[in-house]
Amino acid sequence: MSINPHASQPISPLALCKSLWNNRQLIQQMIKREVIGRYKGSVMGLTWSFFNPVFMLTVYTFVFSVIFKSRWSDHGDESKAMFAVVLFVGMLVHGLFSELLNRAPTLILSNVNYVKKIVFPLEVLPVIALGASLFHCFISLIVLLVVLAVFNGYVYITALYIPFVLLPLIILSMGFAWILASLGVFLRDVGQVIGIITTVLMFLSPVFFPISAMPEAFRSWLILNPLTFIIEQAREVLIWGRGPDWIGLGVYTLVALFVGWMGYAWFQKTRKGFSDVL
Repeated sequence: MSINPHASQPISPLALCKSLWNNRQLIQQMIKREVIGRYKGSVMGLTWSFFNPVFMLTVYTFVFSVIFKSRWSDHGDESKAMFAVVLFVGMLVHGLFSELLNRAPTLILSNVNYVKKIVFPLEVLPVIALGASLFHCFISLIVLLVVLAVFNGYVYITALYIPFVLLPLIILSMGFAWILASLGVFLRDVGQVIGIITTVLMFLSPVFFPISAMPEAFRSWLILNPLTFIIEQAREVLIWGRGPDWIGLGVYTLVALFVGWMGYAWFQKTRKGFSDVL
């Protein structure tokens, strides 16, 4: 079966939903292969997906709570254990966002055969990368909930809201991923630039410090960071036991849906040039 690589592709949200549904088994199989393949050949295998976040959590907690003596004093708890879980939430959200975006520019470049030789729904490649990121995010979330249960003796029921908190960020990340996957074909430097940007976003979001620690003059810029609101809302439902800001999440979701559709439309419009470049 052949297909004209220069043919126009549908850009409607309905076409996207149809593609995801029709290719759901392919997506599931490739996500599984992606996750298992990352640890293929290692002695510990998938258990690295558990130890990696634990190790990084330990290192960051030591550096920022022991050496820099950072605290979330606004909530009246100065213990290193509390600092660890608060920090971990920020790492979890940033990790979900950055892992997908850092991989996006090379998704097409590393799957040239799918572009040239066979019929393949290229638009699902970022979705597959997202699935792998979600798997590691889920493992990190399990680690966090276990730590909370050990140190607090309970987990707030509001933790059940976390899927609703992360969903807008997932949609936004997918929009960016489609754009970056396309740009990565035509501009090979995109991969280097996005790595710098995601690192900068980590240090300019409340991952290692509370918003109150930022000077007043710079807080408005901090709020513009797409990670800031989601990190704060994730901490509300996971750590402080409060419900999310539904209005804020609603507004964020509308923006995310627009960005997601624009990213998908951009990818579909530009994909006809992939075969010429590759």
